[in-house]
Amino acid sequence: MKAMLFAAGLGTRLKPFTENHPKALAPVNGKPLLQRNIEYLKSYGITEIVVNVFHFADQIIDFLQENNNFGITIHISDERPEVLETGGGLVNAQHFFDDDFLVMNVDILTDLNLSHFIKAHQEENAIVSLAVSDRNSSRKLLFDEKNQLKGWRNLSSNEEILATDNTENLKELAFSGIHLIQPKLFESIHFQGKFSIMKVYMELMKVDTILGFDHSGGVLIDVGRPSSVLEAEEIFK
Repeated sequence: MKAMLFAAGLGTRLKPFTENHPKALAPVNGKPLLQRNIEYLKSYGITEIVVNVFHFADQIIDFLQENNNFGITIHISDERPEVLETGGGLVNAQHFFDDDFLVMNVDILTDLNLSHFIKAHQEENAIVSLAVSDRNSSRKLLFDEKNQLKGWRNLSSNEEILATDNTENLKELAFSGIHLIQPKLFESIHFQGKFSIMKVYMELMKVDTILGFDHSGGVLIDVGRPSSVLEAEEIFK
């Protein structure tokens, strides 16, 4: 299975580091996030990875070259001169994928068992599977008793998008920034340029199967702020 690491973002929450560097190179105990996630993916047998770049793109490209791509095949999906967000970034890189593939945010550190995640995704033949967990977040995805995505809710504004009228038993879970995707997803995308892949999921959940994979109780740290770097350094040595 191939994978894609979203590494193009501006990383504004990680300032001042990201004023001069990409967030992908933010170190946790001296090892950049990008390296940590390449090694994480390699540990599950993934040896071909697409990395999208925009903010300080040359630093990421140079880092990979200096480290001989960590002994695997790495493709660069260059989004300069305009960052395309998650949806546009996927569309820009779609030519790399001809089978199910994994996507994750480069600033996520986790102990999620990818083998279990991939097995569940393939057994259910979902067009998309999303890693989720029960944790604090202002935005939640809503799932029915079959773990099918049925909505999205902003807990701060009470805004919501629903694919069902029966909301009584929906579970609220936070998205972990890790997806498994069938390439046929691209046939359902009609947005162009810069857009969030969540916009696609909110439409697709009404007509196709998007599953949640609950890994509550495991480790997941969104290394998006300097304080979360310190938290990550307590766990990821």
